[in-house]
Amino acid sequence: MSNDPQLHSSIVALISLASGIAAKHPAMGMCQLERLRGMGIPESQINAAVEIARHIRDEAAEKIDAAFDEKAELSKPVSTEENSCCSSTKTSQEESVVAEESCCTSTPSGQACC
Repeated sequence: MSNDPQLHSSIVALISLASGIAAKHPAMGMCQLERLRGMGIPESQINAAVEIARHIRDEAAEKIDAAFDEKAELSKPVSTEENSCCSSTKTSQEESVVAEESCCTSTPSGQACC
């Protein structure tokens, strides 16, 4: 085993909670949620992790849907999102440029996800 310091158990629990949410894991992170609350982690920090995880999950789903629609040559519905890298109002060429760039939109509350 490495001599590098281990991650604090609260960080591991937050990572596990967020990745479970983003991956749509059927356990929904309830174990990690209980563990974080038991450690006294503020609800605001737990809520921020949950919001970021959901945002990343939803953004990934939008990108997958857009890629499928493009390959299937389906017409794209008009997006109501503004200032989103995932907006369907962009052309395929614009979407590929955005995909190559670092694209990090904020969550609805303004929380940065990267």
